[in-house]
Amino acid sequence: MGFKPLKIKNFRIEKPIIQGGMGVGISWDQLAGNVSKEGGLGVISSVGTGIYENRAYAKRVLGEGRPYEAENFYSKDALFKIFSNAREICGNKPLACNVLYAQSDYNRVVKDACEAGANMIITGAGLPLTMPEAAKDYPEVALIPIVSTAKALRILCKRWQRTHNRLPDAIIVEGPLSGGHQGFKYDECFMEENQLEKILPPVVKEAKNWGDIPVIAAGGIWDKSDIEKMFALGADGVQMGTRFIGTKECDASEEFKRVVIGAKEEDIKLFKSPVGYPARGVKTRLHELIEKGEAPKIRCISNCVTPCNRGEEAKIVGYCIADSLSDAYDGKLDTGLFFTGANGYKLNEIITVKELMDKLVNGE
Repeated sequence: MGFKPLKIKNFRIEKPIIQGGMGVGISWDQLAGNVSKEGGLGVISSVGTGIYENRAYAKRVLGEGRPYEAENFYSKDALFKIFSNAREICGNKPLACNVLYAQSDYNRVVKDACEAGANMIITGAGLPLTMPEAAKDYPEVALIPIVSTAKALRILCKRWQRTHNRLPDAIIVEGPLSGGHQGFKYDECFMEENQLEKILPPVVKEAKNWGDIPVIAAGGIWDKSDIEKMFALGADGVQMGTRFIGTKECDASEEFKRVVIGAKEEDIKLFKSPVGYPARGVKTRLHELIEKGEAPKIRCISNCVTPCNRGEEAKIVGYCIADSLSDAYDGKLDTGLFFTGANGYKLNEIITVKELMDKLVNGE
């Protein structure tokens, strides 16, 4: 027996499974297009589009291959091409774009995504209080913020209602087992009260205070039984990232997939990040180089996130996140940063998106 479809704004997602937005280049046209084609919600990451198709869409620093400044790291032309390719795969089925609140040029990238054909914008990495302003010219586009607490949702709804007389079209509540950046401080990620099973019910309750806002659970969800558990706690849908790395259509390099599939449970750690939030990934050669003080020199070519303050935070934590994620996309094992959720060690095979969606809906 399948799951009930998920309705967000005027869009119907037949299988209430959202594929998490993963950058740089892990969820672009092939993965997102195929997830939407198979009845889920494919999510294109807007991060680092300047390296798409061998960096053909961005001015770059000669000899470096790095996109120069935010306007090139977040390339509008490349984002349009990614959406166009994804549309060829999924047709007119719903398709979303993930735009981090910490991104440089946040408002511009949201507008670019809307123009490119995104039906929904998903934003985390900070509480997106100004998200409606960025999308004000596109009322047909659904806005989906990511929160980690009921308090955060309440603050956000009050602000949105006061400043733009609108509310979120759906909410993603993310627990601290997800891959990439977290919504909690390092120590808070390990506290029992901050785990997804604990934070989901209060967010569901708070959402009901503001009307009929669908709530999507995320962070550490792995299989059908996990999905059913989230539904029992009040969720209307789930978001999953890491399991989609183990698909043939995932846009990541084969080297990236091999790193995650080869990771043991003890290899997956929380790291400091220039974004200002802890981030989860596989401990690799990069982290050994950071500890030895031999990591690549930080030059801040792309100016990718505002909290980094043009490389100042990168120097403190020992690596540039734009360069390291781009290197992972390129399959550079020594300098790449390989994000994955806490359950990434469970990945042991590469299957098609169609096969994965069938497993998630019907069981293993």
